[in-house]
Amino acid sequence: MSRKFSRRQFVTASAMSSAALVTAPYVRGAYAAGKLSIGFWDHFVPGANTTSADLVKEWAEKAKVDVQIDYIGSQGNKLLLTGAAEAQAKAGHDILAMTTWRVHNYAERLEPVNDVMEPILKQNGEVNGTVKYLGQVNDTWMAIPATIGSQIQAPCSRIDLMKKYAGIDVQAIYPAGSPPQADSWTMDAFLKAAEACHKGGFPFGIGLGETVDSVVAAGAFFQSFGAQLVDANGNLTVKTDEVRQALEFYRRLIAFLPPDVPAWDDASNNKWLISGRGALIMNPPSPWAVAKRDAPHVAEQCWTHGFPAGPKGRFAPYFPFFWGIWNFSKNKEAAKSLLAHLSQASSIEKLVVASGGYDLPAYVKFTNLRVWAEAEPPKGTLYHYPNPYNHQRLSIAAWPAPPKIAQQIFAQATMTKMCLRYSRGEALESSLAWAEGECEGFMRG
Repeated sequence: MSRKFSRRQFVTASAMSSAALVTAPYVRGAYAAGKLSIGFWDHFVPGANTTSADLVKEWAEKAKVDVQIDYIGSQGNKLLLTGAAEAQAKAGHDILAMTTWRVHNYAERLEPVNDVMEPILKQNGEVNGTVKYLGQVNDTWMAIPATIGSQIQAPCSRIDLMKKYAGIDVQAIYPAGSPPQADSWTMDAFLKAAEACHKGGFPFGIGLGETVDSVVAAGAFFQSFGAQLVDANGNLTVKTDEVRQALEFYRRLIAFLPPDVPAWDDASNNKWLISGRGALIMNPPSPWAVAKRDAPHVAEQCWTHGFPAGPKGRFAPYFPFFWGIWNFSKNKEAAKSLLAHLSQASSIEKLVVASGGYDLPAYVKFTNLRVWAEAEPPKGTLYHYPNPYNHQRLSIAAWPAPPKIAQQIFAQATMTKMCLRYSRGEALESSLAWAEGECEGFMRG
């Protein structure tokens, strides 16, 4: 495997590709089984890309395939634009990383992978419901769940601040090495803690913008109240008591959040925690990992744990990645073989370790890897991040609406917008009517 880096144009048939050049390592085989090109998500955890490249090299040398990897970042929507360009051009990578809704977007351009998934599921156990919802189209697997990039947007609390201001010991309700003792961790307790920490000068950092972190948090809160804007059959369900309860919860919560949360993007909550100004955020462990380097005194007080329970249960936002094989690929069999290799237990564990515990596999057998139990400081800080006791239901915002409608609710941040409208003084029924009109438009589209 050559360690030199090169640049190439990853889509020659589309004008969009001219602006999307990616630095990538080459993986060289013996050419006997042809060539394969991969577009992986460009991981921001140092060393993670090296591990995925090594796993590809391991497979390529045995399969004698010449493989090229492009690492494509999500900033500036590069990964999204790459997928759109390649689907339109019917040219590009053989395998491409895809987030959430993209599998349904490109289903007509993807190679079905039931033949790959069946043995993987027998070996690794079932996947969570969110992955089935997003990865299957008409009960057919259209992409392989990717370990790289998949995550839970979990609450991460400051141990010291929650004790001092809210009287909550997050290590006691989510003890390292033991099942949760979290019956008291409810929406009411969450609101009281948010109010206490706000009064103490360390508000919770929960965004209400239009980007992923804000939207997935809203989705989990809504689901905890049983609030759906559109149901699984595509029926409008905006004007329900459950949605009214969710809006009332958010109206109360917003009063205790930083005043600029409507303008927050996906980096804002990370910065809020690392700066030492906040008592809780909702995120995978990346801000904790950065704090270990830049603000150790913050990192040693961080504890990642479960979501508060609402009237309809305890939901946690799961944001999965997938690996899709284009149906215009010239080497589909090699692509399937490589993805089966990356889905082996040994490969999955190496990827999780390389990400420092950030990456969260979709399979039930991989929620108790040592990396989460051993992460520190403090020891056990990530133990409950992977939901090891199936303590909460993993979901994605706008579920259970049909994915093509849910995607629009998600992309347009309908939930956070309606919460803001109501919190700023608009009549409750007016906020509901606005959201219903938005969803009707999505359904017509």
